[in-house]
Amino acid sequence: MNKNTVLAWATFIMILVGLGLIALGVFKYTDVAGWGFASVGVGFFAIAWVFNALKGRV
Repeated sequence: MNKNTVLAWATFIMILVGLGLIALGVFKYTDVAGWGFASVGVGFFAIAWVFNALKGRV
């Protein structure tokens, strides 16, 4: 695997984890903790976006 493939897999995994955290925040924790889970999930999306933008540049 080259660097671009590693970044693609990292992006895919981080999107899955972000979706899982957002789902936990929406469906399981409906109180204040749900806001924390959802915001961390959005943060995972932001980091995955950066990884996707780095493909081909590193």
